[in-house]
Amino acid sequence: MYDISLTKSEFPIQDDEVVLGTTVGGLLQKVAHAAPNQPALIEVDEAGKNGRRWTYAELFRDAERIALALSTRYQPGERICVWAPNIPEWVLLEYACALAGLTLVTANPAYQAQELAYVLKQSRAVALFRTASFRGNPMADIASQAAQGLPNLRDVVDIEDWDALLAQGQKSPQLPVVTADDPAQIQYTSGTTGFPKGAVLGHRGITNNARFYAKRTGATLGAPWATMMPLFHTAGCGMAVLGALQSQSPLYLIKMFVPEAVLELFERERIAATGGVPTMLVALLEVMENRSFDLSALETFMSGGSMVAPDLVEKITSALGCTFQTVYGQTECSPLVTQHHMGEALADISTTVGQPMPQTEVSIRSTSNSEVVGIGEIGEICVRGYCTMLKYNDNPEATAATIDTEGWLHTGDLGTMDMRGYVAVTGRVKEMIIRGGENLFPAEIENVLLAHPSVAEVAVVGLPDERWGEIVAAFIRPAEGFDVEPEALKAHCRAKMTAIKAPVVWSKVNAFPLTGSGKIQKFTLRNQYLEGNLHAI
Repeated sequence: MYDISLTKSEFPIQDDEVVLGTTVGGLLQKVAHAAPNQPALIEVDEAGKNGRRWTYAELFRDAERIALALSTRYQPGERICVWAPNIPEWVLLEYACALAGLTLVTANPAYQAQELAYVLKQSRAVALFRTASFRGNPMADIASQAAQGLPNLRDVVDIEDWDALLAQGQKSPQLPVVTADDPAQIQYTSGTTGFPKGAVLGHRGITNNARFYAKRTGATLGAPWATMMPLFHTAGCGMAVLGALQSQSPLYLIKMFVPEAVLELFERERIAATGGVPTMLVALLEVMENRSFDLSALETFMSGGSMVAPDLVEKITSALGCTFQTVYGQTECSPLVTQHHMGEALADISTTVGQPMPQTEVSIRSTSNSEVVGIGEIGEICVRGYCTMLKYNDNPEATAATIDTEGWLHTGDLGTMDMRGYVAVTGRVKEMIIRGGENLFPAEIENVLLAHPSVAEVAVVGLPDERWGEIVAAFIRPAEGFDVEPEALKAHCRAKMTAIKAPVVWSKVNAFPLTGSGKIQKFTLRNQYLEGNLHAI
């Protein structure tokens, strides 16, 4: 860890690592030359069985072939949208676009026509590479609907049709010079508080961020990685794909998250490094309660997307028997901002999201005047450095509102920093509950509730109230064999927190509305309750 003692909540750049002028395609070419015969990519189907596989030399060969074909059809700088689940062609297109100087636009395979049309129009995509269907979503039909009336969109291509991938256009095949300053991707933010914006990410940001992440995990060079995170999210196509690449590791690409099949894969292939959001951790633990797996090869497990409750950290470290790290990031930051170091104490892992990444400044700033707050005080988490997005696509107003004149990116997340620079996330600026003038932070209340054996998952939100302004509501998915019992949960809360923080509205849910990256959409829960679709117990 960094040995530092702060007097205010501002963590300076640490230069133990160097920011390199790397590009996505250039890195693949470099690793293919250094380790041509090393396994690179292994397909894992819906049943958890292995499919096609590539060495690094084969992966670069196929990516370059696709890139040359793309160069005959599209101009450098044009936007190509990929709309598919975790399949090898997705990764190949990621590398091919990078080699061809094209900007990859990512889209959630669960999108419906209106959502897909928005992304295609807002990104000004000239081509859509889609699969036929996934999990019952008729993607080919939806793509046809979404493409109507989009003047920029020239092609809709079946990404699994190799003849279509390699089709030649009118231009001569030629790959351009791509620099680290060029845009690599447009990633649409998860939209926990509204419709997404397109964060334009550069090659420098996503490649260096993935390298720093891979090194801090402590995973053995060349040891197998697996990703169950979706590729359309930076955790999948950034941290996992580009992290495994820079570790010269084989990456097992899991098409669909089925907890038991994932655990069987970990056991069978001796997976060393993986990660998932807290909802995935809960699902894995539920399977492991009834069946044992040999996970002795697992070296490190990373989780993020939201604060990981202390009780869940203790359960997962006990069940997996490996190093557990929590990370904190945001799409706009390429994505990682903080991460734990190897061998840290459970107390730090369960109450913080670690120290800032190399070459990354982090500060906690007042939401009223943007001044840096004192140690331990709650404010907005702000980030500055190589990793921040280039801009929001075609949205200068949102860009200016997010990145201030001094270069600080305002994340919209609330948190604290201790004197060592360890950050704790307490909630979202817009999720903060103000009850009778008191600021209440959902993450604190959620962590208390998750320590109760009857609670599997919980989301705490504020509801409007004439007397108090807002009141606290808890939406709970009960653990197997339990029901939601408000009186018992109230007593539990009051034994752990001041009375004002205890929820007054309790609602049972069977499943949560989630973003594509696995975060609970609290604004959807709030709206469903206010519209009468969810009810108090």
